[in-house]
Parts: sequence; C-alpha cells; structure tokens
Amino acid sequence: MGRGRLRVLLGAAPGVGKTYTMLEEGTRLAAEGRDVVVAVVETHGRSATARMLGGLEVVPRLAVTHRGVTLSEMDLDAVLERHPNVALVDELAHSNAPGSRHEKRWQDVATLLDAGIDVMTTVNIQHIESLTDVVEQITGARQQETVPDWVVRSAEQLEVVDLAPQALRDRLADGRVYPAARIDAALSNYFRLGNLTALRELALLWLADEVDSALKSYRADHGIASKWEARERVVVALTGGPEGETLLKRGARIAARSAGGTLVAVHVTSQDGLRAAHPGALAAQRSLVESLGGTFHQVVGDDIPAALVDYARGVNATQLVIGVSRRTRLSAALSGPGIGATVIRASGDIDVHIVTHAAAGGKLRLPRFSGSLTARRRILGFVLALGGGPLVTWLLVTLRSDESITSDVLTFQLVVVLVALVGGIWPALFAALLSGLTLDFFFVSPLYTVSVGEPLHLLALALYVVNAVLVSVVVDTAARRSRQARRAAAESELLASIAGSVLRGQDALQALVDRTREAFRLNEVRLKALDGSILASSSLSEFEAEAGAGTETVSRAASTIAVGDRATLELCGPDLAASERRLLGVIAAQMDQALEHRDLAATASEVGPLAVADRMRSALLAAVGHDLRRPLTAATAAVSGLRSTEVELSSHDRTELLDTAQESLDSLADLVTDLLDVSRVEAGVLAVSMHAIDVEDVIVPALDELELGPDRVELALDGDERPPVLADEVLLQRVLVNLLSNAVRFSPEGAKVRLSASAFRGRVELRVVDSGPGVPGERRDEIFVPFQRLGDTDNSTGLGLGLALSKGFVEGMGGTIEAEDTPGGGLTMVVSLPAVQPAAEEKP
Repeated sequence: MGRGRLRVLLGAAPGVGKTYTMLEEGTRLAAEGRDVVVAVVETHGRSATARMLGGLEVVPRLAVTHRGVTLSEMDLDAVLERHPNVALVDELAHSNAPGSRHEKRWQDVATLLDAGIDVMTTVNIQHIESLTDVVEQITGARQQETVPDWVVRSAEQLEVVDLAPQALRDRLADGRVYPAARIDAALSNYFRLGNLTALRELALLWLADEVDSALKSYRADHGIASKWEARERVVVALTGGPEGETLLKRGARIAARSAGGTLVAVHVTSQDGLRAAHPGALAAQRSLVESLGGTFHQVVGDDIPAALVDYARGVNATQLVIGVSRRTRLSAALSGPGIGATVIRASGDIDVHIVTHAAAGGKLRLPRFSGSLTARRRILGFVLALGGGPLVTWLLVTLRSDESITSDVLTFQLVVVLVALVGGIWPALFAALLSGLTLDFFFVSPLYTVSVGEPLHLLALALYVVNAVLVSVVVDTAARRSRQARRAAAESELLASIAGSVLRGQDALQALVDRTREAFRLNEVRLKALDGSILASSSLSEFEAEAGAGTETVSRAASTIAVGDRATLELCGPDLAASERRLLGVIAAQMDQALEHRDLAATASEVGPLAVADRMRSALLAAVGHDLRRPLTAATAAVSGLRSTEVELSSHDRTELLDTAQESLDSLADLVTDLLDVSRVEAGVLAVSMHAIDVEDVIVPALDELELGPDRVELALDGDERPPVLADEVLLQRVLVNLLSNAVRFSPEGAKVRLSASAFRGRVELRVVDSGPGVPGERRDEIFVPFQRLGDTDNSTGLGLGLALSKGFVEGMGGTIEAEDTPGGGLTMVVSLPAVQPAAEEKP
C-alpha cells in the first residue's frame, strides 16, 4: 500500500471559506464513489458549514480530559481503523490536547498519510512557521499555533481559497464568521482592510513562490535545461559603467511588453574582489532597478560569461540584455572575442540583446602602460639592478666553467625577479636588458664582446630577455592588484565605519567629517555652507597633535571640494592622490544627501505646525459661517416677533418667543466662547498642549458634561493593559463630547451607546458605537464636511463643535478619526491617537 496524497486548502484569514470548500469537495468526491469521512471539522457555529456535514460520514471525536476540562479531539485510532479513501481534517496547525498521541494535528495527518489514506486539510497563511514574524508585523498579533513549511510544501496539491478583503469584512459584519459579541473587536483589529489586503498578497506570493519551486524541481528531475517561458523574465547584466542606465531602461521596456514580465539586474564580481565597479554608480543603478519594479542581485565568478548564463538559466530567464563592449578596436583585435560573443554562444535558447550606448568603444587608442609602485620602490629597484648586477657578475666570473652557462642564466633570471619584486616593471626591464648584455659580454663566446658567434646563442639570449620582460610584467601586475585589493578593503572599511557611525545615532554630517579627517590623515576638515557658516568641523586633538609632532607632513593651503550645490568641503593637510580624491567624491555625495535630508527634515518640522494651524483655521471659519448664522437667525426672528404690532401675541406665545431668543443667545455665547478659545490655539497664542494622559481622565468629564450615566452609555475599557496617549486633554474632551452627543441623539430609545478604548500596534483607539440609522457608505465623507447634519436641523440639540472641527482637533494631535459601520446597524466613530511608548530600560 502506497503513501496517501495530501491536499491543502490555503487561506489568507479565517472566514474565507476553506472549511466550506473542503466539505463541498468531499461531497463531490463521495458522489463520485470515493469513500470519504470527516475526521474533524470545526464549524465555529456557522450554519452554512454545519449544513454541509449532513451528507458526509463523521467519525466521532475523542474526549480528552485535562485539568478537569473535557476537550474533544480527532480520534486518530478510529479513523485509522475505519481506513477511508479520503479523510477531511480541518485546521492543520491545531495543537492537540495534552495526553493525545501527537502534540500537533499535522503529525496526526502524517500518520494518516503513512497508512495510505488521502487527506484534505485547511490552514491559514498566518500559521506557516516561516511567515509568523511577517504576519506579526502586519497584524500586531503573534501566532502560537504553527505548522512547519515543509509539511505544507510536501502537499501534492496546494490551492488558495481566495476572497476579496472587503467581501470578507462584509461577511464578518453580517455575522457569518464570528458571533455578534466578537464582530466589533475583529473588524477593528485583525480584520482591518489593510491587514486583510496584506495577508491576501502574502498568501498569493507564497503560493507563487511554491509554484516556481515546483517548476524548477520538475525541470531538474526530468533533466530539462531549456527555458520554459511561463512568464517573461528579463536579466540585465550590469558592469557598474555609465551604460547601466541605458541597459536597465531597455530591459524594463522589454519586460513591460508581456503581462507579468519581471526585471532582474545582475552584477558579476570576481572572487578576489579586484574587479570592482564604482560603488556610487552601482548604488545609483540599484536604485533605478528598484524604481522600475525590478530586483538587483550580485553573483561571484571569475568567468563573467559563464556566470551570467548560469544565473540567467537559474532564474529561468527568457531574455538577457548586455551592452556593447567598451573595449577599443585594438584591444578587441589583440584579445579576441569579448564577453558578448561568448555569452551569445553559451546562451542556447535564451534571447540575447546587445544594446549600444554612448560609452561603447570605437576609437583606435594604445593602451596605457604604467606601473603601480611608489617612486621610492622604483628607485630601490634601479639601485638593486645597478648594484646587484655587477656583484652577481663578479661572483659568476670567479666561478665560471664550461658547463656553468645554464646556472649563470638562471642566476641572472633570479636577479631580474628580485628587481621586479622590489621596483616593478621599469627597473625589471632595465635589469633584464642589463643582464642580457652582461651575459653576452662575459659568458657567451666570443667573450668580452657584444657579438654572438653562434645563432643558437643569439636565440637563447633573446628568449632570456623576453622571459625576463614577461616575468617583470607578471610581478608588476600582481603588485598592482594586491595594492588595489588593499585599497578596496580600506575604502570599504572607511565607508562601513561612516555608515556605522550614522547608524549608532551619531550626527550624520559630523560623523562624515570626522571619518574623512581620520581616513586621509588630515589636520583639519571643515564643511562650510555657501554663506560661509560652518556646518561641521573636525581637527586634530591635543593628543593626536602631540603624537604626530615628530612626523613630517607636507601641509598645503586648504583645498576645497564642492558638496553638491549646498556646501563646500575644506581640507587642511597633505595633498591627496587621485584615487583618494575619487573616494572623497563618494563621501562628498553622501554629505550632500545628508544635507538634503537635514533640509527636508527642517522643512517638514516647519510645515507641520502650519498644517495644524491651517486645519484649525479652516474648521473655525466653517464654524463662524454656519453655527453663528443659525442662533442669530433664531434670536432675530424671536425678537422681531415680540416687537411686531401687526400680530397680537398671547402670553404663552410671548413666553415661547422669549425662551427661543434666550436659548439661541445662550448657544451663541457658548459658541463664541469656544471659538475664541480655539482661535488662540489656531493663532499659536494657546499652543496645543501635548502630554501623556489616561483616556479615562477624559472620558469621565465628557460623560459628566453630557449628564450620561450607565443607562445610556456602556463602557468597555482595557484597564491596565492600555498605555496612556499623547494628546491635549481639553481638545480630546471636546471631541468626545461631540461624538457622544451625536451617538446618543441618533440611537433608538432605550439603546445604549458603547464607548470602548483599546491599544493596537502603538496606538490607542477610542470607539463610540451607536445602533442608530447609520450613514450610507457613499455619504460617509460628507459628515466631515463642515457641520453637515444630513438633514438634522433641530435647534434644541446643542451646537457642539461639529465633526469637521473634531477632525481638525484630532489630526492636530497627530491622530485620525474615521467612520465605520456598526455590525447589525448603526455608526461607529473611531478616534486613533498615538500611544506613549514605555521608556527602554537602561542596561546596568
């Protein structure tokens, strides 16, 4: 009997219909003649799911008692004894009750599979072990029950049960997922629209990656090396040169031609790190790739064409974009076919695009031929050649014999190698020519002449000189690369030190200036703004000055380097080499970015209070334009009626008009007082006083002001688990008074308004829930338009500040206010404010 097959139904969140789909599929299989049983299903009180169990055989559950509580679990032994063709097992990540055969339900499933039983099961994306951290970042909730990735990946059939986020929220609001008591909390926490959208994307991406892995495994198992164009994948090869931008844009256009096309950029570095591109150019090209919606990768390989083709095949690329060689025509003629031609030969069925660009080679130029060692080393090399050559000649002439010519040649070859190691190529070439002439004069017949009697000896002498030259070139090249490697390591260490200083919380500009002075051994470095003010400076400390007092340094006048169009960098100390100035250019670019970031931060800090004041001003003007008009009109009409001589008023009518006038004038006085107080805030005279407060200290005065007791308002506060909020106590009380008065006014007679406070992901939410008529979704934005009452013109309900002013107050405190549907009918107003984060404990 073979192993059973596993089919997993994956969902983005509870309630998408995984269990219903599983039972529906089980019913279909049973109708086709398959032996199907329900091993365990959790209906969660959902009537539609329970009805689907009617036509299927259900294996009775096993009762497990733990600490006096009876729990029901899947009866694994009963299912094994029944041995159906297909077993339906809900909630793969479930933890079994203590005392069960296995700790986890997925282990029970593995036992059923080993027994040859096919299993259909369900699991949510948040329970996959590798994704728990990501899910926690999205939802703020840590999942305790998880299932290893390999269990889900081992399924022969894996499918997503998908439902649009808003459709799931509607299903939840209708009571088809959770009981009514849990609906409000679920909608405001885990089942937020943003959370559901992110979880849905996570589930679909995880499944897409699994499909890619399955495709690669299939191709590997069947020995398929050719590409499968399941979707267009364009790989762009980057060298770090100026042509990178052109290649990336061409690759992005190619990828955009087909639906679902992806752009991948790759840069090949050598294993020794010597073939390195300009870091600034690669960083800019990486940013461009990300802005085009692609990804950037770096691979290591000494054979660039092979590394490119291998990587392209590894990602199942359909297109490979490379640039025309930047080599000159002479270099191409001398060195043979370049990378492009080799890539084309090795690419097979991958289409290769060779794109021309402005940096493409075309001019006939001789290569530059220069050494890499210091002048002091070269002088030592010449000294060694001039001194060591005669000394070796005297020694060999003294010991000369007829058979010693071979050892004589090798000895002079050793001298050339030593000179090359010390002084590089030019002293070595000089030593090679000098030793060749010396060999000819002292050791090749006829002796003591520069003529050669035997043609064979002339050929040997010429080959010796060629070998000496080649050895010199090799040694000099190795020295150059070694120096480049040390230089690259030093530059990397410098940049890492700068980045580390910034990440450790140091001022970015000051850290850059300090590291620049230390790295280039300068006496002083100043970063000056264009107006002459010093933004940051660094100079030798007294200790460093004393330590370097005996060191001879050549100090020049301060040299300057432009830092973008914002500042200049003044350097006081020894002159810098060209390679050091190149690195200094990278640091200057980082300084320019730090200055730009600082300017933007300063601008944002200036704009923030202006934006708050603007919101306040807009709300105040709306209040003056609306709420002043109504009480003035009512008072004017009442007084006009009292003064009228055309109509004879009864004492009752006169009393009613006087009451109306008094009520309107009192309301007008209250409104003017409120507007004057708030106008001081708007003008900056009375600043918003942000400090840590407990929301209970605001809720109680708001209820007292409205004279609302437990018969009208139900409180649901988290208690000790809720942190304080950062807000203005007076403004927050005004907001709550307005929201509560609206909720009470629109709630049915006898229905309570619910006021809750809870903490969620660094914020505290105040929710005012009523069960009134609610507000249609298409008109929900209108309630925040200044003093829109949706047809309510009752003058006896009080003026308040209006939802528009409340919105301005809340946003001025750094919060948000939103309107949501109340499950079962009504409107829920949600005020979200930043919570005060607890101070981190200092380490002893």
